[in-house]
Amino acid sequence: MNLSPTGLLHLLVVYIVWSSTYLAFRVGVGPGGGWEPFLMGAARFIPAALILLGYAYARRQRLWLSREEFATLCFTGLMMWVGGNGLILIAAQYAPSNYQALMIAASPIWANAFEALLDRKRPAPLLIYGLLIGLVGIGVLSVPKLAQPTPTSLLSFFLLLVSPICWSAGSVITQRRPFVLDAVVVSGYQQLFGGIGFLLIAPLLGEHGSSPSLAGWGALVYLIAAGSLLAYTSYILAVRLLPLSIVMTYAYVNPVLTAFLGWLLLGEQLTGWTLAGAALVLIGVAGVFQSRAKR
Repeated sequence: MNLSPTGLLHLLVVYIVWSSTYLAFRVGVGPGGGWEPFLMGAARFIPAALILLGYAYARRQRLWLSREEFATLCFTGLMMWVGGNGLILIAAQYAPSNYQALMIAASPIWANAFEALLDRKRPAPLLIYGLLIGLVGIGVLSVPKLAQPTPTSLLSFFLLLVSPICWSAGSVITQRRPFVLDAVVVSGYQQLFGGIGFLLIAPLLGEHGSSPSLAGWGALVYLIAAGSLLAYTSYILAVRLLPLSIVMTYAYVNPVLTAFLGWLLLGEQLTGWTLAGAALVLIGVAGVFQSRAKR
C-alpha cells in the first residue's frame, strides 16, 4: 500500500489528540466547567486562528485570499466547526465523552457516501464491509446509553447525528478543492470563520456570558493548544496526503481511545460492551485500510 508516511504520522496525531478533546468538551461545558457552548467555541477558535495566521505571516506565507478561496474556506469553516463541532459542544452538556465520540464515529460513512455521490461510483465491497463492521462496533459500544433514554439523551442523539454530516461534507469539500495555500493558513482561516460564526450565533442561543471555573479554563487552553493548533493542522495535512477514507478512520479509532480515557480520567463506565465494540471498531478500520491496499 503506497501511503505517505508523513500523512500517517499526522493521522496518528489526530487519532490520539482528538480522542482526548471529547473529555475537554465535557469538562468545559459540563457540570462545574462554567462555559456556555458557543462562547467556548468562540474563545477557542478565534485565538487559535490568530496564532496560526500570525505564525504563517512570520513565515511569509501567502495570507491574501482570492474570492473563491474566501468563499470555500468560509463555508467549510462554518460547516466543520459551527455545524460539526458546535453541535458536539451543546450535546456535551448532557452526554458523557465516550457517547459523543461514539456518535461522531458515523463520519466515515457520511464521507464515503458523499464521495460516492460526487463520483457517481459505488464504493468497493471490502470498503463497505469495513465501514459497516465499524458502525456495528459503534452500535455495540453505545448499547448501555441507548438502553436508558432520557429527554436530554434524545437531544444529544439528534445533535450528534447531524454533527458528523456537517463535518464530513466540509472535509470532502476541503479535499476536493485543493488550495495553493499552506496547511497552516487553511487551518487558521477555517477556524477564524468558525470562531466568528460561534460568536455571532451565541446571543441567538441565549448565551450572554460564561463564568468558567479553573477546570473550564484548563479545558479551553488544552483545546486551543492540542486540539486546534496541533491536531487540526495535522488533520488538514493528512487530508492532503492520504485518501479521505483512510483519514476518516479517526472517527472509528477516537471512540475506542475516548472510552478508555473517560474511564481512566473521568471515571466513566467501561463495560464488556465497550470492549466488544472496541474490537469491532478496530476490525472495521483494518478493513478500510485493506480495501485501499487492494486498490
